[in-house]
Amino acid sequence: MILGVQIFGILFGLFMIYYSFLKLKKKEFNNAEFIFWLVAWAIFVFLVLFPYSLDFFVKGVLQMNRTLDFFIIVGFMFLIGLGFYTYSIVNRLEGRLEKLIREIAFEKRK
Repeated sequence: MILGVQIFGILFGLFMIYYSFLKLKKKEFNNAEFIFWLVAWAIFVFLVLFPYSLDFFVKGVLQMNRTLDFFIIVGFMFLIGLGFYTYSIVNRLEGRLEKLIREIAFEKRK
């Protein structure tokens, strides 16, 4: 029996597959990026359809009581990693921008 949240999750996953395809067509994704996201969204849809497929890993290997706990922990880890990645990119771009501004200011002084 499919629940309402599963229908929403399936529709979301299918929309994201379509959106990734649009990004590929607009040349904003290369083939490797598109395949990565296609696989990621396909796994997402699979897990929405069969949420108990991870029970062996979550309950047996990780010794967690609920699969939802696993997804919450993985979600937090992903968000922390994404925050760190964003911080490092902004930091690098800030340094490059500062260097460019100094070069422009130096050229204007001449």
